[in-house]
Amino acid sequence: MNLPKKNNDFIKKVISRQEGPQLDFKQNLSSQSKIAKTIVAFANTEGGTIVVGVSDKGKLIGIDIEEEKYMVEEAIKNYCTPPVALTYDFYEIDYWEEEKLPEEKYLLFLQIPKSILGPHFVRDGNGKLTYYIRSKDKTIPKIYP
Repeated sequence: MNLPKKNNDFIKKVISRQEGPQLDFKQNLSSQSKIAKTIVAFANTEGGTIVVGVSDKGKLIGIDIEEEKYMVEEAIKNYCTPPVALTYDFYEIDYWEEEKLPEEKYLLFLQIPKSILGPHFVRDGNGKLTYYIRSKDKTIPKIYP
């Protein structure tokens, strides 16, 4: 694992933004198929960033880095057709709102570029492929043209 970055000013700037066409917050990744839909939607639209460890309201939650990284890798392998290329960074936060936290919190940033290999689809358990796009702050299925 790469060492986590520390940049509280950057984290505060991102968390202060609202979710939208190119930004999504996730508390954690409890479902591979759900995160695959969001990853595919960003790749099929304009690209974007998923921040894992932050609530939809912008509250800092924190995550287990290895567990969330595993969920992303498995989601891409098991559900994304073709697989989506993305990059990720880990951030460690030990101070928040000028106070030292009782223990460090970690965030995962997934950067998904607009795909040049698209379109990308999500494959369900029955092999059915669904095309997703990002519209405002939502991931929605669409009929592929």
